[in-house]
Amino acid sequence: MTMLTRIASLHTGRARDRWEGRPPSAIGKEPVSCSLFLGAEGLVGDEQADRTVHGGPEKALHHYPADHYAAWAEAWPEQAAIFVAGGFGENVSTTGLTEADLCLGDRLRLGRALVEVCQGRQPCWKLSAHTGIGEMAARLQKSGRTGWYYRVIEPGEVAAGDPVVLAGRRHPDWPLSRVIAARFDPRLDPAVAAAIAALPELSESWRKSFLKKTDPAFAEDTSARLSGA
Repeated sequence: MTMLTRIASLHTGRARDRWEGRPPSAIGKEPVSCSLFLGAEGLVGDEQADRTVHGGPEKALHHYPADHYAAWAEAWPEQAAIFVAGGFGENVSTTGLTEADLCLGDRLRLGRALVEVCQGRQPCWKLSAHTGIGEMAARLQKSGRTGWYYRVIEPGEVAAGDPVVLAGRRHPDWPLSRVIAARFDPRLDPAVAAAIAALPELSESWRKSFLKKTDPAFAEDTSARLSGA
């Protein structure tokens, strides 16, 4: 097993009304100083407002590299105060570990819990509303700097400062950065889509999306998700 980094901070949030005429959201997260129990559907004390698209066993925990925030702050210097750990609604913040360093299906030991990388993030309009930057969700998707989700293999206590340890790697040919880029590539080779869809550790929602991409005639429209229209 290889130690990759340490958890810099943990973040949780409760669902609440944020924007008039819009559904509630739990994207606003606050740092937690104590250890928390990580169960099959996430950290104790964390909520998801719309369970049809957020949360659940295959989106139990969202990890976003704090390493990316400097680039976002450079792009929008007037909004620099937003681009800090927890700023995109993530549960786990680290430095020194990005999408390029992990592979789909990697198993990581976070404190006493064991988790598995199963998909990247599909940003939606709530990220744009949360940051006050209308194009934020679209820019995040295009950049590939989306962060990723874990499913929980073994529940356990997790705390800031705990080591992040690589406990197993099954697919070294499928770095997460490659899978995320493929997910949002409108001209993805159908053979590549089929190969990714066949990976058993892939979340079911992303498997369905990649199976659609095996049809050369398929054209995905992400505008509603990104704009909230």
